[in-house]
Amino acid sequence: MKFNGWSAQALEFYEGLEADNSKDYWTAHKAVYEAAVRTPMEALLAELAEEFGEGKVFRPYRDVRFSADKSPYKTSIGATLEKGGYVHLSADGLAVASGYHMMAPDQIERYRAAVAEDITGEELRRIIAEVEGGRAGGGSGGGGTRVIGENPLKTVPRGFTKDHPRADLLRNKGLIAWHEWPVEPWLETAKAKGKIVAVLRKAEPLHAWLAGHVGPTELSRER
Repeated sequence: MKFNGWSAQALEFYEGLEADNSKDYWTAHKAVYEAAVRTPMEALLAELAEEFGEGKVFRPYRDVRFSADKSPYKTSIGATLEKGGYVHLSADGLAVASGYHMMAPDQIERYRAAVAEDITGEELRRIIAEVEGGRAGGGSGGGGTRVIGENPLKTVPRGFTKDHPRADLLRNKGLIAWHEWPVEPWLETAKAKGKIVAVLRKAEPLHAWLAGHVGPTELSRER
C-alpha cells in the first residue's frame, strides 16, 4: 500500500477516543483504527525503511499498572525507526523526532563525558544550532525544529563545576530533535511524508553525534 497521508477519519477516531476512552468505544471503532490509523502508518514506515531503518508501531494499549490514570488506550499512535526516528499522530496533529530518548545510565555516563570534552562538546553545541536553524518540514504551523533536553537535572551532575561552559547540556538525560505540526490539509496527502523526511534528514547530524559518542546501552548484555 502506498502512503497517502491520514484521512480526517483517523483524527476523528482519536477525538472520539479522547471523549470515550473505553473498551466499548475501542471495540466499536477498531476497524477504523486498523484501516485509517495503523495501515497508513505501516505504509509510511515501509517507505521510510530504506533510508531510516525498519519501523515498529507501538501497541495502542497503555501500561496502567503504576498509573493513577486507568484509561486503557493511548490517544495517539507512535512508531520508531531503527536509525533513531519517531513519528507521532494524534487528534492534535503530527510530530516527528530523532535522537536518544531516556538514555540508560551507561549512555548518560558516555554522553556527559563527550559533552564535557571541549572538542566534542562544542561540536554538539554547533549541531544543535544548525538543527534548530531554518524551518525543516516546511509549510504553515509547527514553528520549526527544536532540540529538547529530556528530564534535565536541576543542577549540574556530580563531578562537574557549576560554571561549566556546557552545564545546560550536561544536565540532560535524553536529547532529541522535535518538530510538530497542527492539523493541516496536507496531512491527508502524501506530502506528509516529505515533511517527515525533511526533519529526519535535518536531525541526522544530531543522531550521528549521539550514535558516535554515546551508542546503544550495554547494560542488557552484562546482566
